[in-house]
Amino acid sequence: MFRDQVSDIAISGFAVRELMANGSDMSDDGLRICERIKEIMMMCDREDPVYEQISSFSIALYTLGHFDCPDLMSFQDVDAQEAAAILKEHFTPVNVEEVPWDYHITQSEEKYLLVIGDPLFPLHFAVVADFRNERPYFSKLPLFGSGFDSLAELMDEFSGYDGVHQYDVHYFRKNPDNLQPRTVQKGQIYIVRD
Repeated sequence: MFRDQVSDIAISGFAVRELMANGSDMSDDGLRICERIKEIMMMCDREDPVYEQISSFSIALYTLGHFDCPDLMSFQDVDAQEAAAILKEHFTPVNVEEVPWDYHITQSEEKYLLVIGDPLFPLHFAVVADFRNERPYFSKLPLFGSGFDSLAELMDEFSGYDGVHQYDVHYFRKNPDNLQPRTVQKGQIYIVRD
């Protein structure tokens, strides 16, 4: 049965209607992230996960737009080893104090990731969505669907798993994309005649 996903997301801690109403503050990338979150919630909601076999790494990286793919179903699942390699290459470790207290993923150019476990052998990825909210992290729990959680809820879920404790929480900032801007350059044309 199809439900109003925008309402579900707002209830879960991500007020999309409010973001859409204040769209002047939302970047193009922020709008794409909202759309990806709505798609993930439709495919992999906590209450009724249709696509529950996908990893938390894949959900977080897809949310951030790390790979160029048209939708969640075409995204290739990422395991812990691949996630660690991506983390090392495309993210920079930061302290939690470096994340602005009023951070919101759709209004900031910077994107942050919460990593539970050793970054070389990560256990879980969660996207930092809205630090002003009581449930600022968006992720997919093992054997369950995706949704928003507080740090305490995530720690309850993973404490004791593979030796994880409260100090095994790390924050990472996504490195800026190194795409060269497409500009038209004026050049000279040479015509060679035989």
